[in-house]
Amino acid sequence: MTNEQKALVRGTVPVLREHGVALTTYFYNRMLSHNPELKNVFNSANQRTGAQPTALAMSVLAYAEHIDNPAVLSQAVNRIAHKHVSLDIRPEQYAIVGKHLLASISEVLGEAASSELIDAWATAYGELAAIMTGVEASLYSESANKEGGWSSWRPFVVQKKVKESSEITSFYLYPSDGGKVADFLPGQYITVRLFVPELKVLQPRQYSISCAPNGAYYRISVKKERGIDEQHAGFISNMLHDTIHEGAVIEVAPPAGDFTLDLESDKPAVFISGGVGLTPFMSMLEYMVQSKKDRPITWIHGSRGFEVHAFRDTVTELSGQHSSMNIHTFYDKLEDEKQDNYYEGFVDLSQVKDAIVPGADYYICGPGVFIKKHFAYLREQGIDANAIHFEEFGPAILVVE
Repeated sequence: MTNEQKALVRGTVPVLREHGVALTTYFYNRMLSHNPELKNVFNSANQRTGAQPTALAMSVLAYAEHIDNPAVLSQAVNRIAHKHVSLDIRPEQYAIVGKHLLASISEVLGEAASSELIDAWATAYGELAAIMTGVEASLYSESANKEGGWSSWRPFVVQKKVKESSEITSFYLYPSDGGKVADFLPGQYITVRLFVPELKVLQPRQYSISCAPNGAYYRISVKKERGIDEQHAGFISNMLHDTIHEGAVIEVAPPAGDFTLDLESDKPAVFISGGVGLTPFMSMLEYMVQSKKDRPITWIHGSRGFEVHAFRDTVTELSGQHSSMNIHTFYDKLEDEKQDNYYEGFVDLSQVKDAIVPGADYYICGPGVFIKKHFAYLREQGIDANAIHFEEFGPAILVVE
């Protein structure tokens, strides 16, 4: 890009800050109207709630702000690339996105969108697309070349369903061809894809793998999203719970994701989760126990109550097989206030004596507000930001510093 083009892109930052979500909402509506086949790629729920347009708006803004040095966005690029690979997004689709993004900028900005500005954004988008497709090509190759690996979609059989709580059920997925499955890093997710009759499209959803690598199967543990007030019930989670029975075949994309356990570290690990956010930590915990990792573990989990608390007994059993593990549980309302290491209310790290461990790695998973609260508390206690790792389910819209 020329310096003049970079200046033009930087000049759109104020507009993107104020109207970015409106622009990206317009873009998605335009693109999906002209290219309805892409409805099979994008999560309809995230479109409905505005999460996807918000995530894209923040990404476009970040790119415009750092147009002089996009390398500072490498971590964000890597995370988005993992998401794209998990959805089987291919290079040719970038041309479609670019066409509609540029048209949206022109149509939304009107007379303010000069030909020079559109040309500058076209160049900027082309460079970003080249970066993304390069990272994604590497990830596709890595997935396909693993033992038991593959690219795109592969049929899996639901061999077993296990109820973990009143609203979370585990699904044990085995390849329908009887082959092996690729290993993964504890904390990664897989994508499942089902046809939704109500929408008449395929819908993909990412779910954390909730077991340690084993070469034979993947386990996902899915919360049934019932829907309340303005929140619609989850199409895929309800189908998995109600209509996908043992023996059913579903499509699965290879493991992806950069929220992973550091396998080489011997530092203490502190896991902080809320609700179904404990699922990636189940994979990490199982791995650490099975591999005889002696890293001290502090397990902090918040749940509405006993009936919805998944893996409670499993975690207790695994803690008995580990040399040093402390468990702390928060319930909205305690049924027995005399239980040790049980607390009433939302997760509050200040109530946990061993929550702040010098030199530890901290892993947080839950809703965005949950992550921001505990990230801020840890930073206030002097924990380095590089030691705090988090995963927000859904499109990445959370920014913490």
